[in-house]
Amino acid sequence: MSRIGVRPITIPAGVEVTVEDNNFVTVKGPKGELKQEVASNLIITIEDGTLTVSRPDNSRNNRAQHGLARTLINNMIEGVTKGYEKKMTVNGVGYQVQKQGNTLVMKLGFSHPVEMIDPEGITTECPDATTIVVKGIDKALVGNYAAKIRSWREPEPYKGKGIIYDGEVVRKKEGKGASA
Repeated sequence: MSRIGVRPITIPAGVEVTVEDNNFVTVKGPKGELKQEVASNLIITIEDGTLTVSRPDNSRNNRAQHGLARTLINNMIEGVTKGYEKKMTVNGVGYQVQKQGNTLVMKLGFSHPVEMIDPEGITTECPDATTIVVKGIDKALVGNYAAKIRSWREPEPYKGKGIIYDGEVVRKKEGKGASA
């Protein structure tokens, strides 16, 4: 039995969830609307403000999809109510970021600044010259865009320079000539 899949999801006030044929789930809330197709062989029921996902039998495929489908729907509901955000810090001498309209401009030690235009549904903010905040309602899009930003300068283990997620620990290595 899936420990995650059997948990019911409470639908908060102001959120509308509809399930169409082939398990096409639409979630509308105060921050926007999300659509996702989940495994068509699962059974999704909405009763008295709670949503439950169940499976018709214990076949291998149904067991694999059960918890995933419940988590995807829960992430959609949380996204349209609270939204998601990823914070990142830019470490390095001369490294800085700034926002110009809907374009994120990063100076990361290259001969030119790196410019990234925010995709639809995602916003970036730069509260100061070394912090980037990626916000949106779709958890996967927020994580994916944050990973694209980070891929320009991943943290290196000797000086710790690069783009680091908030709360990430970069394990530093000892240099070649620093042995005692």
